Amino acid sequence: MSEDVRRDIFVAGLRNAHAMENQALAIMKPQLSRIENYPEVAARLEEHIRETESQLARLDELLDAMDEDSSTIKDTALSMIGSLTAMGHAAAGDEIIKNSLANFAFENYEIAAYNSLLTIAEAGQFNKAMDLLQLNLNEEEAMADWLRENLPKVTLRFVELSDEGRDAKV
Repeated sequence: MSEDVRRDIFVAGLRNAHAMENQALAIMKPQLSRIENYPEVAARLEEHIRETESQLARLDELLDAMDEDSSTIKDTALSMIGSLTAMGHAAAGDEIIKNSLANFAFENYEIAAYNSLLTIAEAGQFNKAMDLLQLNLNEEEAMADWLRENLPKVTLRFVELSDEGRDAKV
């Protein structure tokens, strides 16, 4: 594979990751604004929003180093999809459960995307990018672990609030 082909594939991967992180923000921010009964979820989402903003900055740094920009079209399209996803869950009676499941699935998607991007970086010998990409991956793995570990607590809190006749959805 030629250097140009490897570079093109790597840049496309960086642009895709950038759009993916914008989609993540479009999903998480509306969730955070609606949470009332799950303070631990709100706190972790707030923390991960800050992490995601840092991940975007790292991706911008990598794209800048290659004299490239993110894809406005991809960023906008995936942000719109993220917003629609968040709105769809808001109508559900078990919104917190649906958000928890969707967030866990999305974190695992991001983990897979960063693993693939790291593979491309290694194959293309974009060694300077690997530390920043690994940092993004580590943050996504930590969030996925948190979501997996806290799903039982969130579910039981939902059941408890429902049993008490209280609004349990968020």
